[in-house]
Amino acid sequence: MSKGNINVSVENIFPLIKKFLYSDHEIFLRELISNGTDATTKLKHLISIGEAETELGDAKIEISIDKDAKTLTIKDQGLGMTADEVEKYINQIAFSGAEEFLDKYKDDKNETGVIGHFGLGFYSAFMVADKVEIFTKSFKNAPAAHWTCDGSPEYTLEAHDKSDRGTEIVLHIAEDSTEFLEEGKIRGLLTKYNRFNQVPIKFGTKKVNDPTHEPKTTKDKDGKETTEPHRQIEVDDIINNTEPAWTKKPADLEKEDYTNFYRELYPMQFEESLFHIHLNVDYPFNLTGILFFPKLSQNLDMQKDKIQLYQNQVFVTDNVEGIVPDFLQMLKGVIDSPDIPLNVSRSYLQADGAVKKISGYITKKVADKLSSLFKKDREDFEKKWNDIKVIIEYGMLSEDKFFDKAKKFALYPTVADKYFTFDELLEKTKDTQTDKDGNHVILYAANKDAQHSYIQEATAKGYEVLVLDSPIIAHLMQKLEGGDAKVKFSRVDADHVDNLIKKDDNVISKLSDEEKEKLKPIIEAAVPKETYTVQLEAMDSSSSPFIITVPEFMRRMKEMQASGGGGMMGMGNFPDMYNLVVNTNSPLVSEILNTKTAKKQTRLISQAFDLAKLSQNLLHGEELTNFIKRSYELIK
Repeated sequence: MSKGNINVSVENIFPLIKKFLYSDHEIFLRELISNGTDATTKLKHLISIGEAETELGDAKIEISIDKDAKTLTIKDQGLGMTADEVEKYINQIAFSGAEEFLDKYKDDKNETGVIGHFGLGFYSAFMVADKVEIFTKSFKNAPAAHWTCDGSPEYTLEAHDKSDRGTEIVLHIAEDSTEFLEEGKIRGLLTKYNRFNQVPIKFGTKKVNDPTHEPKTTKDKDGKETTEPHRQIEVDDIINNTEPAWTKKPADLEKEDYTNFYRELYPMQFEESLFHIHLNVDYPFNLTGILFFPKLSQNLDMQKDKIQLYQNQVFVTDNVEGIVPDFLQMLKGVIDSPDIPLNVSRSYLQADGAVKKISGYITKKVADKLSSLFKKDREDFEKKWNDIKVIIEYGMLSEDKFFDKAKKFALYPTVADKYFTFDELLEKTKDTQTDKDGNHVILYAANKDAQHSYIQEATAKGYEVLVLDSPIIAHLMQKLEGGDAKVKFSRVDADHVDNLIKKDDNVISKLSDEEKEKLKPIIEAAVPKETYTVQLEAMDSSSSPFIITVPEFMRRMKEMQASGGGGMMGMGNFPDMYNLVVNTNSPLVSEILNTKTAKKQTRLISQAFDLAKLSQNLLHGEELTNFIKRSYELIK
């Protein structure tokens, strides 16, 4: 037996390991299983190239708990180690790696978001154990070794009689970490980190029906049949899928395989995904994965089932900020890359050149897939548009390269359920919706029901009215307008349609200037001046007498402020301001002007004003009650 001290320059490194990673101490199990996986896959490779004179056999990693002894054991059937290799890899290299990692980050108060801790490896065991033992036998013809350390720099290393190949790590769980002696806790961690591990992981046994036994059916004297129960046998409980869908070639998978994998990833997600994107690249970096487009609600809330990041089939995190572009973080699925640095700070990660290339590649693959789906089956793409538009519109806002590609497949639906790309829309409306000043006006509604009367007036003139109702559409319109100074978006209720698209043929007012000067203060006195600005406009006599409009600029700024961005934060809340457009050619307006009694005049103004508010869904509470009562009196 030999004893020794691990060369330590960081004082009391074991308490430091535990303290520094306390909030993430569960990762010790992932680390130790990763080491066992590495030992198994390396042995498999050596056997394949003739460098190891042994057979792999049914190699697996076994996890076991002994509550009485307060131990948790991780056992593999991989390479194993000789005593010299234990001295080298455990006492020198592994420990120096842990020491370097902790020395780098222990004083950095801002780096609480460290991703992964693969650099710690074996020594993360001391986050939960006050004593660790290693029993190991190399695949080479050498005696087995037994290493022990009690969480101090001292260790012992001696020969052992272990006869089977591989490494067995026994953790003597500390009093403050006894939760890791509970089967439910360990099974939860195995499911979280290792359910797609490359090497089978055994965690206990389970009973299954014996496939070699066929239950017999017998009949009694009355002819009643009785079937004996299935005979059950105990088998290893393998908790992981060693060959998940993303590790296979797309050509080897059917649609059903992707559907099943989506259910495997998200067993509590009852809706199927709309479509998937299979990532598979080996140059200039290694990256595999499958991303799914889920059905999204009309908001930008991040989904609880997020994209999962793996390194060689070992789960690392579902916080993929900096790796996956912001707008694609609403997708679901898996990304697996050995090239993403996992044991560094998030700020370093976001500045890493390889990560930026990966992010750009993912963006390009998504854009190419969407373009392909659009070209291959436009009708199906149109059916799915409402479920995917938030992602695409967000991407167009945040990524210029994606914007350029998406302009060719992003859709703009109309109130008549027709779908146009932006270029198609411009071509369709350029003749009818260009005003006298050469401005090309794109009309849209946010709500077909709430803005129904405005939509009717616009479509009666042959205008196309879009339905744009996503929470970030105001931002996207700003960007689309920026590409052409003559293209203007205007919501259909921003003004009377004749004012939104002014033509040369101006309508002449039936009221003289003197009559208009007399009328305006009468109406202004009957409406709240702090909220409504009265405008007298000459419109078609069949148009409504009063129309409430929301100035496009003011309404859009409010929407942009509500969804964040647009430089509007910190400017305070925009007040609710409306225009009350009075049609001077309406017979009712003439009657208001010529009515002899103030009481009747007020009643006519109130009724017309309330009708205008009702059309904009602005009539509520007491005002609505009074309007209904007044309307019944008019019927009498």
